[in-house]
Amino acid sequence: VQLQASGGGLVQAGGSLRLSCAVSGLTFSSYNMGWFRQAPGKDREFVGGISWRSAGTTYDADSVKGRFTISRDNAKNTVYLQLNSLKPEDTAVYYCAAGRTLNNRASGYDYWGQGTLVTVSS
Repeated sequence: VQLQASGGGLVQAGGSLRLSCAVSGLTFSSYNMGWFRQAPGKDREFVGGISWRSAGTTYDADSVKGRFTISRDNAKNTVYLQLNSLKPEDTAVYYCAAGRTLNNRASGYDYWGQGTLVTVSS
């Protein structure tokens, strides 16, 4: 199983990025997908998730509400995280994860990507 995250980079505050996570080695359409992030010196935190049929999404409301959007394309085995109105505090390594249940706990996901770094300058 491989989850390959990409799309990170350096962006100014207020800018946008779209992260992608390409998945192989499992039946992608059967898995819920989550995005997490980890800033330097901090614990990994849940950003949001999307159910296996895109029937539902959930976000960490306090930090990303109205700014981040998760979507998926089951035909391409890919999940996306659109980051808008970025802030310096969004700087982190962003990870995608696949799991059988949609939840906000890192322990609730079975497979992880390697992460992609997002740096937001002020």
